[in-house]
Amino acid sequence: MAFSHRFLCAFAVALCFPLAARADDKPKPKLIDYEAELNDKLGKGITPDKNACALLWKALGPTPEGGAGMPPEFFKRLGIAEPPKEGAYFIALGKFIIDRLQVDRSEIEGIYNQQGWATGRPWAAKDYPFIGVWLKENEKPLAVVLEATKRPEYYNPLVSRKTDKDPGSLIGVLLPSVQKCREIAGALCCRAMLRVNEGKYDEAWADLMACHRLARLVARGGTLIEGLVGYAIEAIVTNAELAYLENAKLTSKQVLERLKDLQGLPPMPTPADKIDLTERYMFMDSLKLVRRGNAVEAPGGLFPGNNQELTPEEKKALESIDWEPALTNGTKWYDRMVAAMRMPNRAERMKALAKIEADLKALKSNATDNIGDLLRLALGKDPGKVVGKQIGDNLITLLLPAVQKVQEANDRVSQVHSNLQVAFAMAAFQKETGRYPAKLDDLAPKYMAKVPGDLFSGVALIYKPTEKGYLFYSVGVNGKDDDGRWYDDEPRGDDQRVRMPLPPLKKE
Repeated sequence: MAFSHRFLCAFAVALCFPLAARADDKPKPKLIDYEAELNDKLGKGITPDKNACALLWKALGPTPEGGAGMPPEFFKRLGIAEPPKEGAYFIALGKFIIDRLQVDRSEIEGIYNQQGWATGRPWAAKDYPFIGVWLKENEKPLAVVLEATKRPEYYNPLVSRKTDKDPGSLIGVLLPSVQKCREIAGALCCRAMLRVNEGKYDEAWADLMACHRLARLVARGGTLIEGLVGYAIEAIVTNAELAYLENAKLTSKQVLERLKDLQGLPPMPTPADKIDLTERYMFMDSLKLVRRGNAVEAPGGLFPGNNQELTPEEKKALESIDWEPALTNGTKWYDRMVAAMRMPNRAERMKALAKIEADLKALKSNATDNIGDLLRLALGKDPGKVVGKQIGDNLITLLLPAVQKVQEANDRVSQVHSNLQVAFAMAAFQKETGRYPAKLDDLAPKYMAKVPGDLFSGVALIYKPTEKGYLFYSVGVNGKDDDGRWYDDEPRGDDQRVRMPLPPLKKE
């Protein structure tokens, strides 16, 4: 993948960013439409009937977040007609409270709290009546979502708004459906916990597995935002699933069947792929916009220190810049990030990412957000490579993501899923033997082929049997044993834990 992108960048240099481009060069080269090219890659071979995103939009409606609808190009690439304005579409809890419920404003926060509690423990309709009514209202769109999660592909077109004055850009792509998927996951988990309380264990499991599939589908989207939302959905459903495990009256065989379902899920997509494709394209697209002046002129430009429109002299300077060093240097940064994120050893991977972030911080200390200063330099005797590289460095500091945090989020979700599988194996062991194992290794090979270890420490999970249950945990990102404490404990910790029996929900 990295080699092909180096080829692509070389191609872009040759066709779109010729060396020492001057104002009097004739004819001017045609600039690559990176948005179109990226969408062609992301959607290649994906037909509407296989695309979960196409069906999700039929559950969300034409304006998931209200306001203006999507550009026509979005639905054209999706391969479906724009959903009609009126329909049985998913209603987020906030909108439902405001538009449908006749409640005092003082009750709104309490209803939101109820939703949080309802995703984490079994509940009855009489406990949280507003949540029950909200789920009832959403029955039809949630049925569509369940069908969508059974589809094998996910392509969410990355389309920005374009006008005669604004050509659009990849950093301005519209993603209104993504956050709605997180809200949908919350609704499915609420319904699953309601169904557990009603003894409908199979239906509850269907909702939870749909959430797992939804997490993986959304995370396959082209952007880092979609990846992070997928990770968040996985965390939501894992918490609900532990409550399911504790409260559903299942046999050991049934628990093992559900464990098999979990083990059959595909791994979560990695952020390296998004850095290597979409983030790389965003850099090249932004550099193209800078060359055209679209990403430079205020308001709304990439450079916040540039608080006015370009002067004729500065616009002339844009035409005198050699852009090849900027593109080449940007390519090196993205190649370096991708190589680090794909290192198989976590300790080496995080060390390499830490060095990248330190180097990025140093680069940022020498950057300027006043593009006008740089453009005036371009009118000097030797503007070429110096100014082009400086502008590219500025873009790098603005566009490169916090790679350590992104990778840590991916590592966390991987550990969470491993821990969940161990918890199901523990439940099967307990239901068959009447006790929990003395050590985690006792689970293999009957209940699971191999007990997963701690991704963060590189050794076994820490296991502490208790009189009525157990605690096991990973030391988490900080690498320290915090005695199994998590963010919601006091004092706070960073250990990714599973505790049975589950601790009571905090309802302060």
